[in-house]
Amino acid sequence: MGFLRFQIKSQQNNARTGLLKLKHGTVKTPELMPVATKATVKALTPEDLNKLGAQILICNTYHLMLQPNADIISKMGGLHKFMNWDKPLVTDSGGFQAFSLGLGKEHAVGKIYFPGQNYKQSKPHGKSTIRLNNKGIYFRSIYDNSRQFLSPEKSIEIQEKLGADMILVLDECTSPLSNKEYTKKSLERTHKWAKKCLDINKTDQALIGIVQGGHWEDLRKTSANYIASLNFDGYAIGGSLGKSKKDMHNVLDWVIPLLPHNKPRHLLGIGVVEDIFSSVERGVDLFDCVSPTRMARSGYSHICPPLGKKKNKFRIKIKSIIYRSDQQPLDPNCKCKVCKSYSRAYINHLLKTNELLGYNLISFHNLFFMLELMREIRCSIDENSFQNSKKKWLEKS
Repeated sequence: MGFLRFQIKSQQNNARTGLLKLKHGTVKTPELMPVATKATVKALTPEDLNKLGAQILICNTYHLMLQPNADIISKMGGLHKFMNWDKPLVTDSGGFQAFSLGLGKEHAVGKIYFPGQNYKQSKPHGKSTIRLNNKGIYFRSIYDNSRQFLSPEKSIEIQEKLGADMILVLDECTSPLSNKEYTKKSLERTHKWAKKCLDINKTDQALIGIVQGGHWEDLRKTSANYIASLNFDGYAIGGSLGKSKKDMHNVLDWVIPLLPHNKPRHLLGIGVVEDIFSSVERGVDLFDCVSPTRMARSGYSHICPPLGKKKNKFRIKIKSIIYRSDQQPLDPNCKCKVCKSYSRAYINHLLKTNELLGYNLISFHNLFFMLELMREIRCSIDENSFQNSKKKWLEKS
């Protein structure tokens, strides 16, 4: 068992608040983890993240093992010192990158389709660049094309060198277009890898097991029961969540009741507004998503209700010409330092001229928006008003 203590503070039906105690601090849940893939949240400094009140970050094993590499980070004192972050950190195992460079590239899809119930498959981006068997994943580095191998043992070894508070087992993330036969075979492999990771891990890092199984009820329940039977410190729900939001809700409804009530639950890679509400409502404690900073780099700014709605995905395209002379802040209802100090017109100008400050300002605002949402959700659960908060955000959208 790693250093992890989870205390449930309050509960409204299945939605709950808690305190997740880790080696580098305590995290109030439910919470969204900003994604620091390469040991940085894009366009933001650690000082920015502290001002935002970020409690915990997630980094990526796949990228960090390739550049700069785990040995260098270990020599620098571990990931916390390397990136100047003294609060909790999580590292992903690298399994999702195997998906995105493998079946995801071949099928040209992500883990879930949006918006609504509709989906389109884009043109394939090429053949899979990986080879995968029960031993692990063989692939080429995206940085120098060198041959690489990632096994359960190697993933744990690398994550131990990185030194995050919470680490994830190596798993295979299947495509939404993978058939049931392949998903079942993949699930068996993922379960063997999970047990190996558990047997290997001897540090005080909290180890998180991952439930897979695609969008098939029997496979998801089989996986949830097996992973829950192992003594992990917490549990994550990963892989293909189906072809619609309804599919995703079904997966959560099948899996969550089978996981230990007294341990944290992490929904991997999901973090947009309506999905957070529907997932918290079902008992999810942790989220991670690149969306706030990725949107910023594409020129999109989050906006709160009543301007922000499901229909406009709680965002405006600030790079649009219509904001060229707009004196309003990004969001008139926002209290972040960006909205107190800068106009839409100024940020529009920064983006149009490719000034880096523009990406910093929108990234700061977008993460402030998401972390404030999480604070509101926690408060609403504590005050037994979660449904009122959900209604304010979603029902008039």
